Amino acid sequence: MKRGKLKILGYSLLAVVIIAAGAIAYAYKQLQPQNHFKTVPVVNSSNTKDSQTSEQQSKVQNSTFNMLLIGSDQRKGQKIGHSDSMIIVHVDLNKKEYHAMSIPRDTRVHLDGYGYTKLTSVQYIKQATEGTQQGVDAAIKAVSDLTGVPINYYVETNYEGLQALTDAVGGIHMNVPFDVKLTHSWYPENRNKVVQKGTQFLDGKMVTEVVHERYSLQNGEFGRQQLQKEALVGIANAALDPANIKNLPKLVKTIPQFLVASNMTTADMLSLGLAVKDSDPATQLQYHQLSGEGKTMYDDILKNNNYQLVINEDEMKKLVAEHFQ
Repeated sequence: MKRGKLKILGYSLLAVVIIAAGAIAYAYKQLQPQNHFKTVPVVNSSNTKDSQTSEQQSKVQNSTFNMLLIGSDQRKGQKIGHSDSMIIVHVDLNKKEYHAMSIPRDTRVHLDGYGYTKLTSVQYIKQATEGTQQGVDAAIKAVSDLTGVPINYYVETNYEGLQALTDAVGGIHMNVPFDVKLTHSWYPENRNKVVQKGTQFLDGKMVTEVVHERYSLQNGEFGRQQLQKEALVGIANAALDPANIKNLPKLVKTIPQFLVASNMTTADMLSLGLAVKDSDPATQLQYHQLSGEGKTMYDDILKNNNYQLVINEDEMKKLVAEHFQ
């Protein structure tokens, strides 16, 4: 009788193992990018004051979609912040091509109910008056309305999140395209330090300092966009280093602690990690900058004249048509 019970128990354990293995295999299959990204959300921001961003699932061809990366200056303990950097990334998992386009923070945009202002102010004023998520929603809508690019996923981090992410991959080798003097450092001990041109190994704190600087740069905001691009490439290279590939699922699972806001699930991030693990950011990530004319114009939110960038619409439309649709 005892042997019979053990036999039944053994069969039961075997069944559990088989079911678990099947579930894992199924989950892994579902996480494969060609399966996971058959449909993606489309972020639609409503114009009504009390509603949040809604999402509708949309079928996609060849596993292509658009992500909006938002870098906020929100500090620890705060619930509001300015959109300090905005980067649209067009992901083509079929061709393994990635196109990134920076939207300058001083770009002149229209905010419903307020008028014309800088892009960087949209998130701040909406968060201050309506709530944290409403600010993110408004920033997404402003970028999508400006460029005509539908946004499927969004990921927002702040400088503390960027620092933590960089440290999580063990620091990065970053190509610094020009000398960077830290005139507006986050940490007092780094004030007026110079990060020299060339490939530098930087920890999270110094990456944060470098991508924050713009006042000392010859090209101002456009120079900072170059630095942000090089930081992203450095982080991608570090995360995809063969020595770190085995840790990629673990890294992806810890990413939520670096995020301020996102509509990506852990499964989305894991699948995207599987998709890019054999990619070469130096050759497969193409970076584009928008050009425009800087003007002193009236800001309907701040109620004064300030510097704003009027984007060259013809150039932007051409760029979007070629690489973001």
